[in-house]
Amino acid sequence: MEQIDTIEALEALYGTPSEPALRKVARRMTPTYRKWIMASRLCVLTTVGEGGTDGSPRGDDGPVVQELDPGTLAMPDWHGNNRLDSLRNIVKDGRVSLMFMVAGSNTVIRVNGSARLTADAELRGRFERKGRLPTTVIVISIDEIYCQCARALLRAGIWQRDDRAGLPTIGDILAEMTDDEIDGKEYDRTWTARATKTLW
Repeated sequence: MEQIDTIEALEALYGTPSEPALRKVARRMTPTYRKWIMASRLCVLTTVGEGGTDGSPRGDDGPVVQELDPGTLAMPDWHGNNRLDSLRNIVKDGRVSLMFMVAGSNTVIRVNGSARLTADAELRGRFERKGRLPTTVIVISIDEIYCQCARALLRAGIWQRDDRAGLPTIGDILAEMTDDEIDGKEYDRTWTARATKTLW
C-alpha cells in the first residue's frame, strides 16, 4: 500500500480549501458561535497523552460547558467510570479538541485549544446539580472555533435512524472480555438504576 507521507503530496490530491472554509474560523466566542455552543448538551472531548489519544463523550442536561469569558470555556467532570483517561492526559498535555453537537442539527461546532484541570470550590459550585458538584472542572482556553462541514452527518443520517437492533449490550461486552467472570445479564439488568443515581 502506497503511503502519503508529505504535506505536498496530500495537498496535491485535495487542492486548496474554499474561502468560506478559511474565513469561518474565530479565535474566541462570537455571538453566533456562542448561540450554538450554549445550545449543545453533548460534545466529544479529545485529549493527547503519553499513551496516545482519547476521545470522550461529555453530556449534561443543559449547556455542556459554561463560558467564563470570550476566550475561555469551563466543563464539569461528572461521575463516570474513574478511568480518568481524559483527565490524566490534560494533566500531562493540555492540548484538547471539542466537537459540539445539537440534537437534530447536522452542524458541528469545533473548538481547538488548551486545557487545565481545577478542583476550585467556587468554580465547581457553578455547576451544582441536585446538591451535587463535579469533582473537577476542565478549563479550556480557546485557540480556534469553527463550524464543521455537515456532509458527514448528512451521510450518516444519524438523527433519522435507530440502528440499535441486534447490537450487543455493555453486559455482553463485559462478559466476553472477562470470560464470563462478570455476569453480563446482571450488569445490564441493574445498569439503569445505578447510572441514574450518579448522573451528577
